[in-house]
Amino acid sequence: MFNQSRRNLARWFTLSMGSILVLFAGVIHQIEVKDKLEALDRLLYDKTQIMAASVHYDVRLNQTKVDLTNVPLLGTGSYPLAKDLIYVRWYSAQGQLVRFFGASPPNQLKTPSGYHTIESTDSLSQEHRWLRQVTLPVEGRTGTLGYLQVATPLTETHNGLQQLQIALTLAVPVSLALIAVTGWFLSGIAMQPIRQAYQQLQRFTADASHELRSPLSAIQTNAQLGLLIAANDPRYQQPLGNIVDSAKSMGVLVNNLLLLARHQGRLAPESLKRLNLNHFLERLVPQFLALAEAQAIRLIYEQPGQAIEVWADADLLQQAIENLLSNACKYTSIGGSVLLRLVPHPNWAVIQVIDTGIGIPEADLPYVFDRFYRVDTARSLDSGGFGLGLAIVKQIVRAHCGQIHVTSALGKGSTFQIELPVKPQP
Repeated sequence: MFNQSRRNLARWFTLSMGSILVLFAGVIHQIEVKDKLEALDRLLYDKTQIMAASVHYDVRLNQTKVDLTNVPLLGTGSYPLAKDLIYVRWYSAQGQLVRFFGASPPNQLKTPSGYHTIESTDSLSQEHRWLRQVTLPVEGRTGTLGYLQVATPLTETHNGLQQLQIALTLAVPVSLALIAVTGWFLSGIAMQPIRQAYQQLQRFTADASHELRSPLSAIQTNAQLGLLIAANDPRYQQPLGNIVDSAKSMGVLVNNLLLLARHQGRLAPESLKRLNLNHFLERLVPQFLALAEAQAIRLIYEQPGQAIEVWADADLLQQAIENLLSNACKYTSIGGSVLLRLVPHPNWAVIQVIDTGIGIPEADLPYVFDRFYRVDTARSLDSGGFGLGLAIVKQIVRAHCGQIHVTSALGKGSTFQIELPVKPQP
């Protein structure tokens, strides 16, 4: 129980801190992308402004003149600011192509003003590459003189971001592993006071249950002796009979509490023996035949042709099966049936107890294995139990590293399924 709670705490801690870490890494990446693009845009803007300075409007000729002869292509000239440009294009105020360097552009300007990241294909190598393009209007005294379009490669920016991605990809899993280890360690520390308090309560329950067995036995013995002595006096028969019944009921409760207190975790390997389930269940059935006949119900046992063996504590497993069979017989109406079935499985030995009884409401199914839980008042009055039977079954099954499941339909019956591992005990 504590290991499961510790795992849950560590898991939630890892998920929460891991989510924050992944979100933080994503934010860092987005900030880095934004910063690099802004730096590249500023550099591209400065270069474009220098080129735009060569554009002027000739009043005498009544036309716009642009001098791009000093703008080199791909760093082949002497202009240092433009050595990493891919192309330079000049469009008129009407969006018509006037002059360009680089690959042939469209004759009509289709890109709106501003910065854009575009994908381009090299005409020689047919290689796809990403470019950062800026289209700026050039203003003059008479209005917009035209549009200057400049592009630069994103290779260096992409390489820098790729290195950051690799670093984050390596750092995030390592950090998650450290977070998981830290979560496991911190959850152990957090669970320690609860574990100690529970162990103290467990020891108290075990000690109290053990100490109560002797006086309860004495009460029951003396009451039974009183019944024998006062056999001919009806005045004492009912009170003494009530004392005997109450002592027996309290004895059952004490034994159940003691069982729950002693078998909280997995069973010690030395307490487990190899057990043939076919013969084991076959010996249990006759014990309930009389109870089934008294209630006019059929008790059926089905087993496979192959032998199924598990490592188990025979006494504890017998108590678990007896609790299930006892409940099935109690809550099955006259004319119904109870089926005890052993089902083979490659990794599990499956024991099913199927009845055609009153069933369990769907809302109560998640809680039927809780201690002192009763489905309804009518059940508790009929059975006279304390709500510990199924809790004991679950604890015994889990102590054997097994699982138990229940399915039920109200008014149609219930199916309890125990799954025990069949791997050989080392």
